Amino acid sequence: MKLVQMNKTSWSWLLLLMLWVITPEIAEASVGTGGGLPYETWLTSLQNSVTGPVAFTLSIIGIVVAGGVLIFGGDLNGFFRTLIFIVLVMALLVGAQNIMSTLFARGAVITPSTQGDAVTAVVMTRTGVNP
Repeated sequence: MKLVQMNKTSWSWLLLLMLWVITPEIAEASVGTGGGLPYETWLTSLQNSVTGPVAFTLSIIGIVVAGGVLIFGGDLNGFFRTLIFIVLVMALLVGAQNIMSTLFARGAVITPSTQGDAVTAVVMTRTGVNP
């Protein structure tokens, strides 16, 4: 097999091509009103629905009912038993998320400062005490 001999010009073009391929293009910031992705609105709506007080109440009811069916339901077929386990797991996940956010709060709250100019902000901790 013969090796292909390349002259200096061919090597420079090959080097330039490889450099062009591996260098990232500069991402220009978009100018305009911005806006979110098309699925952000319904994801935010779903998050608010799953983390609200109604979802927490339904998760407690689901845990009690699914536990009662598993304890007192007697002999259940495989599909119904699997369905009850799915309801129990979903209720535990929603309930655990709400309990954890109640116990450990949701994070820092940024409020405008009452002292000084309006640009500064004070970060409140979980306990509500200014750092």
